[in-house]
Amino acid sequence: MSNNPSSTFHFQDVTWTHRFYRSMIGFGVSFSGRSDGTINRCIMNLFDLKAPLSKNPRDRVKTTDTVVDATRNLYFRLFVPSVGQDANMPVIIYFHGGGFAYLQASSISCDDLCRRICKETGAVIVSVNYRLTPEHKYPCQYDDGFDVVKFIDDNTNTINSGILNLPSNANLKQCFIAGDSAGGNVAHHVAVKACEHELRNVELIGLIAIQPFFGGEERTDSEIRLADGPVLSVKGSDRLWKMFLPEGSDRDHPACNVFGPKSVDNISRLKFPATVVVVGGVDPLHDWQIKYYEGLKKCGKEAYLVEYPNAFHSFYGVPELDDSALAMQELKNFVSKLIH
Repeated sequence: MSNNPSSTFHFQDVTWTHRFYRSMIGFGVSFSGRSDGTINRCIMNLFDLKAPLSKNPRDRVKTTDTVVDATRNLYFRLFVPSVGQDANMPVIIYFHGGGFAYLQASSISCDDLCRRICKETGAVIVSVNYRLTPEHKYPCQYDDGFDVVKFIDDNTNTINSGILNLPSNANLKQCFIAGDSAGGNVAHHVAVKACEHELRNVELIGLIAIQPFFGGEERTDSEIRLADGPVLSVKGSDRLWKMFLPEGSDRDHPACNVFGPKSVDNISRLKFPATVVVVGGVDPLHDWQIKYYEGLKKCGKEAYLVEYPNAFHSFYGVPELDDSALAMQELKNFVSKLIH
């Protein structure tokens, strides 16, 4: 693969609407950042455009919001396919990307992605709106994610009373944890917490990690070659880790480097769900994602690797790209394999 990232993909394949939205997010990140490492949320929210609810089907998907804890703005956006519903529909609990610091479940990019996954897999999507750093550092995001899992588990018997808004044919015995980028990191850690807890009604059978955000103190080959990679740079990822991790921690903290020198093996003993890891060759995080996949295999867990050599970080969010369509098909195949 060429050392020049721009030679391996073509932004002209991206529609003007996606370019505009990505530019808006980029401007928001640039203009909202303060010199002390905090974020001006008022400015960021001006650029982070939100998608309205669609209680009537839009693009064959209906959405509603369910509040879990209003004091921390913890809620989930529910995506339900309006056509082709089976007697039992799997459930995917989803965590959005954004480096732990940006975006919300209602952000246009997050809403669009979950809508696509809902259509492709035929699953009900529970998209979690978790707290953001640096206002809320580690482990707030993991706690929020697990609290939603517990909320669903505790209230399953009241589905028909409307507390969860889940359709009656949603099958929580066929439940997946999923996420992209930082959301992939959250998905892993929430899955660990869920496996350590005795859930009564929710059964996790799969984990979907799309270009998960992992790292460490070591500089990998992909970080060196793609230090100024498209969409995500090494300098940018370092900044995000500093905002997220506890004061005084380095990138070998277990939240970041899950199989690193400071981590304890809490995977081998768990009934950890089958995992698919989606990676891109033009992503500075590529090698850390490979290490994650290999770490799961070394722990004796069922894991699959799906790699797109020319894909940049967040390629999956651009429907016009061939690799994005292929990734959606892979997710569909993974879900179908595990539920059947």
